Amino acid sequence: MSTHKHVRKSAGEVTGSEALRMDAERAEQVVDALNTDLAATYVLYHQLKKHHWNVEGAEFRDLHLFLGEAAGHAEAFADELAERAQALGGVPHASMTTLEAEAPIAPESEDVYDIRTSLENDMGIYGEIIETLREHIELADRLGDFATSELLRENIVTVEQDAHHIEHYLEDDTLVFEGAME
Repeated sequence: MSTHKHVRKSAGEVTGSEALRMDAERAEQVVDALNTDLAATYVLYHQLKKHHWNVEGAEFRDLHLFLGEAAGHAEAFADELAERAQALGGVPHASMTTLEAEAPIAPESEDVYDIRTSLENDMGIYGEIIETLREHIELADRLGDFATSELLRENIVTVEQDAHHIEHYLEDDTLVFEGAME
């Protein structure tokens, strides 16, 4: 095994892609947007997994399954974002330190909250991600990167569906008596 380290591309470096006919200047703007989305999506992923692991109560099974599926959606989207950033000649964020630092959203603390609070925190993150994705779709369109725009458009549908499901879980209609939740 070699003890020499050779950096092939530095973090933050964007070369563009000759094959995709994307110059470095336009690619850098798109890669920056994709890395922001990647960081936010990983924050969401880890928070959803936290809630998946810690959910309790009468709605445990449905919420446990939903949160696991939603985390899976986030993980798959993160992979697509990273692969697109790389295809455009960029370096996708990969370290936990960088992902958290570059995310436009903050995760909740390590504490375990009641499920309503947890889902409300998830809704906040989903809302921020949805707004950012819309901005990045417009950016990609303006720069003529229709493949990135399409990738974001396809995924925002799933992001919005998962947010909408959480919205339903937060409705006040429940089989659990209010006094039992205190």
